[in-house]
Amino acid sequence: MRLVTPVLKHVLYPCLANSGYLRRRDCGDGFCAITYHGVLPEGYQVSDPHLDGSLITAEKFRRQLRLLKSLYNVVSPSQVQDWFIEGRDLPERAVLLTCDDGLRNALTTMAPILREENLSCLFFVLASSAGEEGQTLWYENLYLLVRAAQAGSYSFPTLQLNFQLADAHRNPQQRRGVWWSLVNKLSERDHCAREEFIDAAWIQLGLAAQAHVGSSESEVWRNRFSLLNLEELRQLSDLGMSIGAHTLSHPVLSRQSSRLARREISESRSLLQNALEQPVWALAYPFGDPASVTQREMRIAEQAGFQYAFMNTGGGFGAQFSRFAIPRVHVTRDMTQAEFEAHVSGFHRDFRSRVFGNTA
Repeated sequence: MRLVTPVLKHVLYPCLANSGYLRRRDCGDGFCAITYHGVLPEGYQVSDPHLDGSLITAEKFRRQLRLLKSLYNVVSPSQVQDWFIEGRDLPERAVLLTCDDGLRNALTTMAPILREENLSCLFFVLASSAGEEGQTLWYENLYLLVRAAQAGSYSFPTLQLNFQLADAHRNPQQRRGVWWSLVNKLSERDHCAREEFIDAAWIQLGLAAQAHVGSSESEVWRNRFSLLNLEELRQLSDLGMSIGAHTLSHPVLSRQSSRLARREISESRSLLQNALEQPVWALAYPFGDPASVTQREMRIAEQAGFQYAFMNTGGGFGAQFSRFAIPRVHVTRDMTQAEFEAHVSGFHRDFRSRVFGNTA
């Protein structure tokens, strides 16, 4: 698999894109949703490709939008809502733009580019964006903690958490594995318990001084890591962007009890609706892969009053889906323009399914 993927990325996809094959693929009356996670702020230096792997440059974002406009019909969120709920027609080769998390750069960098291109986007934000103060993503804070800690064994008896960290330079993959294991374990608890653990861990690991480096002084840092606050969220909405829910705090929902999962999904909708004084009809599941989202979460989303909900995998034209499991093309920082086109056209998903039996 590792030997094949670079061939797809750097040989096959560019050949197909340059030949015009991908743009000539029959999309029929199909629909494709694309998801971003933000744009790298000007002046921000990427030091960890894993941490920043879902954020792309402003230049790449603009080039992708222009490619979509030249090949497809980029539709508004309201057009998609009317298609789903009222049965109205969409234009052929319809593409919906979405963005998860609601980082501050959605307002400072993404929205101006979207406005320049006369496009709109459905932004999925956490319920914390209904508050006055900008927050940060707990699992990114956890990642920074795990990355900064010294190698060794660590124990947190009150949470029954024990883990060992290898040397960060020699084995960064092991640290990423520990981080993801902790994300799953901590997702079993509510947001307050997660934050308490992370705050305590910074102190116990002797890293308290690093916990909020630059957070209050650096505009670049805020644009990269801070989530939108209520004032900024309203500004985004006033610019013609649509707002959807991304749960209260972005846990792995499948790891939660039914009570916690229901609260994460239902209360995020009510809090955002009250803050914005407008309907919130769409949900994006956190992480959005099949391991994070089960039939239970889909039922809860429907019961909570959402009209449809989005996954984060399996997207592209020709994908099969239901209202509460809509696949999306997940755009990443290392995705080339030809690779992006292969994903949107549905070729990537279909090819991987035929050859490898998966759609990743």
